[in-house]
Amino acid sequence: MESRVAELSAENRVTEAARLYERCMHDIEMMQQLGYCGGIENYACYLNDRDPALPPTTLMDYLPKDGLVFIDESHVMVPQISAMSKSDRSRKDTLIDYGFRLPSALNNRPLTFSEFEKVKPQTIFVSATPGKYEVKRSNDVVIEQIIRPTGLLDPEVEVRPSASCMEDLLKEIRIRSAQNERTLVTTLTKRSAETLNDFFNEQGIRARYLHSDVKTSDRVEIINALRAGEFDVLIGINLLREGLDIPEASLVAILDADHAGFLRSVEALIQIIGRAARNVNGKAVLYADKVTPAMKQAIDESLERRTRQQAYNQTNNVIPMSLVERLRQR
Repeated sequence: MESRVAELSAENRVTEAARLYERCMHDIEMMQQLGYCGGIENYACYLNDRDPALPPTTLMDYLPKDGLVFIDESHVMVPQISAMSKSDRSRKDTLIDYGFRLPSALNNRPLTFSEFEKVKPQTIFVSATPGKYEVKRSNDVVIEQIIRPTGLLDPEVEVRPSASCMEDLLKEIRIRSAQNERTLVTTLTKRSAETLNDFFNEQGIRARYLHSDVKTSDRVEIINALRAGEFDVLIGINLLREGLDIPEASLVAILDADHAGFLRSVEALIQIIGRAARNVNGKAVLYADKVTPAMKQAIDESLERRTRQQAYNQTNNVIPMSLVERLRQR
C-alpha cells in the first residue's frame, strides 16, 4: 500500500493516493475487528501467501484428472470463458488506476482461456450450433443427437413476405390462442419489441416483451406467466434463444429475418427456430423480402433434421408428443 500511495503521490495524483490509503486502512481495520471486509478477495495473495505468477485456484482444481466436463450451449460458454479474464482485467485496471484498489487485485481473477485449456479434463461440448473451436478441438468428431425420446420433430419452417407480416402474424396468433398455445416473436431492437407489444395489446392480443432491460428476477415470472396462459405472445430480441424451453409455444415468428448481422446469423436462426421444437404443432415463420444465405442454411438444416426424425418415427412406430414440463412455483 505504501509503495502504491507513494507512486500516485509522485505523479501528483493526490486524490487517488488519499482514496487508496483510506480504503486500505478501512479494510485492514475491518479485518482486524471482524475477520473480513468487503472485497477481501482482492487481498488474497497476501492472506494465502500464494505466488501471484500461478494461475488462480478454481473448482477445476478439485476435478480428478480422469474427470469428464460437459459444457452445455458451448457456442456461448466457450467465448464467455475467453472473455471473462479480459473483462475482469479491464474493470480492475480502472479501479487500480483511480485508487480504488491495490494492484494485487489483479491476482484474484478468472482463468485465462489458455489456463483453462491446460487444467480442464476430457470435455464434451454440447450445442445445436457448435462453434469453430469446438469442432476443431473435437477433431471433427461430432455426435448428432437428432432423435428425441418424445418423437418430436424439428418445426416446419416457412418464409413469408414482410409487407403483410402484421396482418398475417395476427391471424396466426389468434389460431394458436384458440388452441391454448403460445407464440414467440423476435424483433431486432428494444424499441421495436415495445412498440409491437403496444400494437398487439391494442388489437386485443395479450402480449408482453422480454429484453435486457427487464430484471433477471422478473424474466422467470414473465415466462411462467406465459406458460400459465396469463398472456399469449412473448416478444423478445436475443433472449428467446438458448435454454428457453416453453412446451406451450407452437409458433415462432422471426421478423426482419433477412437483415444481416449477429441476430440473424445461421446460428441465431437455428437457435430461435428450435424454440418451437418442444410442441407437436411447432412451426417457425420467417418474415422476409428475400432468402439470405443464413436463412437458406438454417432452413435446409431444419428440414434435413425433420426428414430424418420423420423416417425414424415411421420405422419405429413412434407417435410424437409435446413435452410436459411442470410450471415453476412462484
